[in-house]
Amino acid sequence: MRTGATRIVFGSLALAPGGGGVQTYCRELLTALVPLLPESDLRATVRVTARSELPAGVHGVIRPDVKGVLRAGAGALPVSGALFHGLDVDLPLSSLGAVTVATIHDLSVFDTPWASRAVRAAGERALLHHSLRRADALIAVSRFTAERIRSLTGRTATVTPLAPGSWARPPSEDEIARVRELYDLPSEFVLHVGAIEPRKAPGVVAQACRRVGLPFVLAGAGSAGGRRPPAGTYGLGYVPRSDLPALYRAATVTAYASHYEGFGLPPIEAMACGGAVIASAVGALPDVVFDGAVLVDGLDPDDWAATLRTIVHDSGRRDELVAAGMRAAGALTWTRTAEHTVEVYRRTGVSL
Repeated sequence: MRTGATRIVFGSLALAPGGGGVQTYCRELLTALVPLLPESDLRATVRVTARSELPAGVHGVIRPDVKGVLRAGAGALPVSGALFHGLDVDLPLSSLGAVTVATIHDLSVFDTPWASRAVRAAGERALLHHSLRRADALIAVSRFTAERIRSLTGRTATVTPLAPGSWARPPSEDEIARVRELYDLPSEFVLHVGAIEPRKAPGVVAQACRRVGLPFVLAGAGSAGGRRPPAGTYGLGYVPRSDLPALYRAATVTAYASHYEGFGLPPIEAMACGGAVIASAVGALPDVVFDGAVLVDGLDPDDWAATLRTIVHDSGRRDELVAAGMRAAGALTWTRTAEHTVEVYRRTGVSL
């Protein structure tokens, strides 16, 4: 790093070991930005328990390991730099003259407020309002989210689509065999990966699986009984990322029923691993999966069951879907996401 290098600070308090789509975004984007900004001083606010998640070349600005209101307070602390990029909405109350950029993942607290506790939804709406109003430039992870931002605020956001995590690659046959044995998986099954939370609708898939006569396997936080998984499902609980490629490939179908998606990384990651995917035609998903997944309108279990049958009982159709899914997922890269992000920085006038 040269003397007098432009300092860019990233708000990455959402970063945590493992985690979901936002955590993947923070981790993968920072890694992809490092080689694109060799002359810049890159720093990131990060909780103490996640400092090891930062890539080489990004220096940590350590904050306490706190959540909720306390985390929002930590994100509001002033920072010093030429540009501050909030990777998950948070912007400091004072940026000390820095240009500010905010990434907006979705507007679910406005569009589906029923899916969050009232106090949490109100707090997140306040954070979003602050960022949407104050940021010098906005980034949206999908065209759908950009359109929702324009509808709500009249502002334009640059779309920088996400990509599969770097771990999401087709597994070997040995890896598939190991994971089948490790989790005692049935020979055929339908899979859902993700935390059990109100915006998801695994209960719809569970009913569809009963109609089709296939086991339904859940993997993710709460899936082993902590958050009332649907009756008749087989919950694996949290599954390490290292096991996910083989799990996706071992599944007959990965089914992703949802009420709302600002992007939807799990279907893309399943496609990248060679899984056959069925997903809800909601939010960003139709744009994100292209022709690499079968989309279902609505959440009628009969419709989901009928769609499952077309894939489960037709190996040729399933093979075609797997090939299309891998092509669609392969077109999305974090290098491209990072390049679009750097273009946003340059448009703000910051010298890089």
